[in-house]
Amino acid sequence: MSASTASTKPTSPVPFDEALTRYEPVLGLEVHVELGTESKMFCACPTAFGAEPNTQVCPVCLALPGTLPVINSIAVESIIRMGLALNCTIVEWCRMARKNYFYPDMPKNYQISQYDEPICVDGYLDVVVPLPDGEGTTTVRVGIERVHLEEDTGKLTHAGGATGRIHGADYSLVDYNRAGIPLVEIVTKPITDTGALAPAVAKAYVAELRDIMRGLGVSDVKMEEGSLRCDANVSLNRPGDEWGTRTETKNVNSLRSVERAVRSEIERQAGVLDAGGRITQETRHFHEDTGVTTPGRSKEQAEDYRYFPEPDLVPIAPDAAWVEQLRATIPEQPSIRRARLAQDWGIGAFEMESLVNAGVLQLVETSVEEGVEPDAARKWWAGELLRVANERGVEPQDLPVAPGDIKRVEELIAAGTINDKLARSVFDGIISGEGDADAVVAARGLTVVSDDSALLAAIEQALVDQPDVAEKIRGGKVAAAGAIVGAVMKATRGQADAGKVRTLLLDHLGVAEG
Repeated sequence: MSASTASTKPTSPVPFDEALTRYEPVLGLEVHVELGTESKMFCACPTAFGAEPNTQVCPVCLALPGTLPVINSIAVESIIRMGLALNCTIVEWCRMARKNYFYPDMPKNYQISQYDEPICVDGYLDVVVPLPDGEGTTTVRVGIERVHLEEDTGKLTHAGGATGRIHGADYSLVDYNRAGIPLVEIVTKPITDTGALAPAVAKAYVAELRDIMRGLGVSDVKMEEGSLRCDANVSLNRPGDEWGTRTETKNVNSLRSVERAVRSEIERQAGVLDAGGRITQETRHFHEDTGVTTPGRSKEQAEDYRYFPEPDLVPIAPDAAWVEQLRATIPEQPSIRRARLAQDWGIGAFEMESLVNAGVLQLVETSVEEGVEPDAARKWWAGELLRVANERGVEPQDLPVAPGDIKRVEELIAAGTINDKLARSVFDGIISGEGDADAVVAARGLTVVSDDSALLAAIEQALVDQPDVAEKIRGGKVAAAGAIVGAVMKATRGQADAGKVRTLLLDHLGVAEG
């Protein structure tokens, strides 16, 4: 049986840990970042996400005869800043090129991109990767081969099928709104010697890139909207052998999926190789529901895109002094910033990662700068306000809550005017547009009930309603006091101080705290 025949036989994936005992993975990651410019790469069409299909187009991005592109200067500035943040060399001179191929979402039948003359080359990014079983972290340096500028394609929607892909679809629709949006591609050098950490390295690298781009302000990097997407290349080889044949899992659109796709492909390729088959060089698709990849199109034959210099655009020659001015705008690296903040706030790497994943780190930091205690800022942004944002389907920063609101709520809590439960109602009022914290407290009557006589009356009523609980407390079962405290809190609509109610209750019954 030939190797090619063997490769067509269904094979079972090898468990990940077992696969790593026989094979070494080599990764290559290609990350596409849609720039957040107001207009497209070569025309003045808007770039807002979610517009009605084919409403943000013009003769230039539809490639009508006689039209000429004009390069977006903000896109050039953005990619230079991105390259500097990734420790790249910014070349003195480069050109755009035409990458020729046909696909229905490509109005020109070619893509204006860069080929052998990218604008940013030879960089690196250090990423912090958690070790298994919480044993700390390690730092992996990922080499950057190139960072180049191009235009995005349109979007195809395949209708009538079960999978949303072209195979099995009844028809396809094309939306050219995205065609021509400035796109930056960041291509790594081969990532070797990561072993079992390979999936985590891939995830950490994409996460760090996302944070850098967000910090630079060049893109909203919303993976769910396609503003940032990753192509994951994976190959396996036995120790000491040459690198194996790679596959390319296309357009992975979440951090979790990047990690799962790499892991799944390692397991799949190990199964094929163990069975005596060969790996086919091809694109693959990752399925969120099953956690596996399936074949796309073969790349066994070298593709000839017939690149040639774009004749309608002049070369790009960044002035060295301008590049240095842009270098001065590069913010602190996210990994350095996170380590500094974690130390300042007294938290560990896991909690810091949770703040980053929730998208609230910047909000917490800004609130702390406003004078809010770090614990309180984290409590509200990563707790109640994140919950509200998730319920409303918006990002936390899109809520109408400012760091000053957090500060004032905490001041009201410290003064005993409200408690944590009432504070949630205060934030609800602020978000609903009822005014600032003080206005909401006044309008909703949210002050804590502090009158001892009113609290004692509520306690006595609760004891009458639950005589068996009262007897338990008198008998020394102090833990039973929680039932009475809960009843009082309900009677006062949460406007009592639970600690004070408990103290008054035990004093009233003549029972000492256990």
